[in-house]
Amino acid sequence: MRAVIQRVSRASVTANGKFKAETGAGLLVFAGIEEDDDISDVEWLAGKIVQLRVFNDKDGIMNLSVTETGGSIMVISQFTLHAKTKKGNRPSYIRAARPEKAIPLYEKFVERITLLTGRETATGEFGAMMDVSLVNDGPVTIIIDTRNRE
Repeated sequence: MRAVIQRVSRASVTANGKFKAETGAGLLVFAGIEEDDDISDVEWLAGKIVQLRVFNDKDGIMNLSVTETGGSIMVISQFTLHAKTKKGNRPSYIRAARPEKAIPLYEKFVERITLLTGRETATGEFGAMMDVSLVNDGPVTIIIDTRNRE
């Protein structure tokens, strides 16, 4: 799995022109699932995200997690995170998981984040054309790939 995580002041998403969700301060997570991913990737990535210390403490140091601040999390599915661009100018998405594999893992990922935070996780709509609006706070943007567990 690959995730682009942004610390946001607020975020919202519409899918096919219909409002889906909005959040206040917290994290916006764009999540891409590839064919080789399984439940261990879901569990590791969800745990990493909710414990990621990217929020300022009282001294202005990034030392707090979204759980410690009571912030929100929004997860948006994004197969394009697995684009291959080595050859030519048209990205290939061959590594992105097909919907029959990706949807159950995406749903487990959202469930796991909800369980770990104790708060509902906002989402878009898997596979839909979405408009995502956000105010990046910082800006703070982190990229995590479960193939490189650094």
